[in-house]
Amino acid sequence: MGRISDSGRARNEEAIRVAMDRLLRGELPPGGKCDLKTLALESGVTRTGFYPKKNRDGTTRPGPYQHLAEEFERRIAALQRAGEIVDPRAAQIERLKAQVAELKDRVAKRDEAMAELTAFKTVALSRLAAQHEEITRLREQTAALGNVRRLPAARGGTTP
Repeated sequence: MGRISDSGRARNEEAIRVAMDRLLRGELPPGGKCDLKTLALESGVTRTGFYPKKNRDGTTRPGPYQHLAEEFERRIAALQRAGEIVDPRAAQIERLKAQVAELKDRVAKRDEAMAELTAFKTVALSRLAAQHEEITRLREQTAALGNVRRLPAARGGTTP
């Protein structure tokens, strides 16, 4: 690939800055994130321009748009420190994580309540069974003695 002219580089830098502003406002393309890959796609430049290059002798030199990549990352970090989430997908992930934590808490509380209710049910059933056995035993005992007489049932809803 040949060298780019100064006017071409200026046009590319302007396109990168416009795309950068758009991404930082949260105007992301479908399936895109607030990252260098999306910035390169939106500005129409190759992503390799954002990274350092190696000379033939092994030394490194900055990429033609590396200063813009660093500026982009600084601006993202500043927005994040300010509590603003630029990437709607990241905001959705954070919202869903909070929702999952809240739902886990609710499920744990419901499990605890169900365990308490199950224990109460077990105790209540065993008490009812014991009371039924006691009533049955007392009825058999009174029937065996024969000296207990049944009272007539109350008539028509009048109470003594």
